[in-house]
Amino acid sequence: MAKNQPPGGQAPVVQRIRLRYAKRGPLRFTSHRDFARAFERGLQRAAVPIAFSQGFNPHPKISYASAAPTGVGSEAEYLEIGLQAEVDPEQLRLALDAALSPGLDIVEAVVAGPGSLADRIDASRWRIELFSVDPPVAEAAVKAFLELDEVLVERMTKQGRRSFDARSAVTHIAVTDQSAVPSEADGAPCAIIDLVVRQVTPAVRPDDVLSGLRVAAGLEPPVPPRVTRLAQGTLTAQGELVDPLDADREPALPG
Repeated sequence: MAKNQPPGGQAPVVQRIRLRYAKRGPLRFTSHRDFARAFERGLQRAAVPIAFSQGFNPHPKISYASAAPTGVGSEAEYLEIGLQAEVDPEQLRLALDAALSPGLDIVEAVVAGPGSLADRIDASRWRIELFSVDPPVAEAAVKAFLELDEVLVERMTKQGRRSFDARSAVTHIAVTDQSAVPSEADGAPCAIIDLVVRQVTPAVRPDDVLSGLRVAAGLEPPVPPRVTRLAQGTLTAQGELVDPLDADREPALPG
């Protein structure tokens, strides 16, 4: 990688790179602010030629898209960086991945195409593991949740405690095939929920849906659930999520 340049005398952005990264294992408890600090240090260690904003207090050109809540794992977080010099995306990925702690993993890097990354994300798919909950009990709670047109839940926000509907943003929720029970279950029952939620305002998070299951059916897991974001993207009419980097990937050469 080229040596990272200091912010003085800012050079223009000549290339934009979009990254998909994962938060795994104990690093799921890293807050977005902590990740941002770690990522900026990683840029320095990897000597990435990051571009900076103008003004008296320049900042590296980094744009984050829909960060997962603290305590939630993810296989599909996205960000975009602006560079002062062109780089090979795969070499950048390898250098950044090596510069970050294991569990904060750079999964993919592509040259950014036209349009906004944020405009390509309007929904997320989540996996919720409910330890010590029998799957039939979870299925009954999901059924009760789906039968309601509105499920009001409360959450503390920056504006104070707010009440909002956790049902309308949910486009899919089901108890999945239980054949691959997590090792953490240790012989105890474990219900696994597959969830797709649209991005709305205020945001409906997996913990809000769990609150909705409690409101709808009294479901209260005895231990904290494990939540992982599996995908983000644009939701099609068929209920599939289109990866936001699909439009940026180079088409495969004919064989």
